[in-house]
Amino acid sequence: MLKRLIIGLYLLLYLLPSFAWNGGDIITSDSLKAEKKENAFIKVFNYLFNPDDIDTTYISPNRYNYALMLDHFTNYEYYAVGSTTPKEQRIRFSPHPRNKIGPYFGWRWIFLGWSIDTDGLYGKQKGKRKGTEFDLSLYSSKLGVDVFYRRTGNDYRIHKISGFDDIPSDYSEDFDGLKVDMKGLNLFYVFNYRRFSYPAAFSQSTNQLRSAGSLIGGFSISTHNLDFDYTRLPLIIQEKMNPGSRMDHIKYTNISLNLGYAYNWVFAKNWLACISFSPAVAYKTSRIEKEEKENNEWYKNFNIDFILRAGVVYNNSKYFAGTSFVGRTYDYYRGNFSLNNGFGTLQIYAGFNFYLKKQYRRK
Repeated sequence: MLKRLIIGLYLLLYLLPSFAWNGGDIITSDSLKAEKKENAFIKVFNYLFNPDDIDTTYISPNRYNYALMLDHFTNYEYYAVGSTTPKEQRIRFSPHPRNKIGPYFGWRWIFLGWSIDTDGLYGKQKGKRKGTEFDLSLYSSKLGVDVFYRRTGNDYRIHKISGFDDIPSDYSEDFDGLKVDMKGLNLFYVFNYRRFSYPAAFSQSTNQLRSAGSLIGGFSISTHNLDFDYTRLPLIIQEKMNPGSRMDHIKYTNISLNLGYAYNWVFAKNWLACISFSPAVAYKTSRIEKEEKENNEWYKNFNIDFILRAGVVYNNSKYFAGTSFVGRTYDYYRGNFSLNNGFGTLQIYAGFNFYLKKQYRRK
């Protein structure tokens, strides 16, 4: 009690000099400034996330506060390493697709949940080191955010090769010499947000009533860290590899600006198909450690990357089901060396909305 009294007196003495008496009201310049700052923040927040700033002849807002959903994920990924001297060669690696399933709880345009690796349940990954994956996507009418983190396990396979004499292009064999750590952020803005709804296709929080499209502009940044032990490759490939493909470590940062187009096609009542394609002009800084280790080279270059989003959904406001795919590719070319990688997530989901918002309840 004494401690609370001392703290209260201290705050009173500290704040008293900044108070001014005006007609029986206590006003402070600091509080007015804080109020102005708060109003400015709220104004920006409402502009970006106000769900009511839409054309209701094209988009129907979500009438419910919450949602429950069962979601199944399948993740795909590939990496291709190549060089051109003395001859053009490429080796493409892919891990086994990973499947996860779990329940999710939604509030407006945010879904949180928990999923389990279904392959592990059936013993398909026995003896394999599992990777770590995290994907978070938030879609409002104007703004969208994708955050992702991936760290691979040791379940890669040589998926395809080219440029190696006497070795067929469909040569396939397990390979545990590749480890990848990747994290990134995509931020994009929807220009025709009043008539086109990303949430209708990817977060089921609105309904697209009439077909519409929009330009999409965005910014992306990601880091990629690859450890490549070529000595783990089969001898038949090692003996014929170009020197330019023999490296220990690849690390690059990708910074890009993208501009694309998205279209929602309402092909039947409560049905929607969406396709979105965004080329990106990407600036990359890279570090490649080759076999000799003394020639560490820093490269800077511009390339074209791609972001693809597609989905089909049925949504009658109360119940919804559908499938969606989000994929990204990253390409790097410089002289005698090339690195290409891409990954995507396929979702199949079903769920329902509940607890009507106040304005939609019967009075």
